[in-house]
Amino acid sequence: MAVKIRLARYGDKKSPFYRMVAADSRCARNGKFIEILGTYDPLRKPFELKLDKERIAYWLSVGATPTETARELLVKDGIMQAKPYVAPRPKQMPPAPKPAEEAAATETTDAPVAE
Repeated sequence: MAVKIRLARYGDKKSPFYRMVAADSRCARNGKFIEILGTYDPLRKPFELKLDKERIAYWLSVGATPTETARELLVKDGIMQAKPYVAPRPKQMPPAPKPAEEAAATETTDAPVAE
């Protein structure tokens, strides 16, 4: 069972409120979860973030992976370190065919044989 630390959305239309939960990755966003780890209220100025640091540390130690948004909140709260930026690898194109190979390939095609 792959456990994810993610946000579950609650609140009314246009007034979001989130719970940070540990959940099976196969369950729905607002579906079944294992444990509530905290809350996040983005509408408050400044935003309100209440987390149970001990339980989050436990879930991270047993292999739970946070989603991108959850990771950002954990970095802001100082629980995790920011992921270092890794530049994407450039895509390599296949080598161009050599002219000699092209000529040899065209000569061996099935041409009608005159008898």
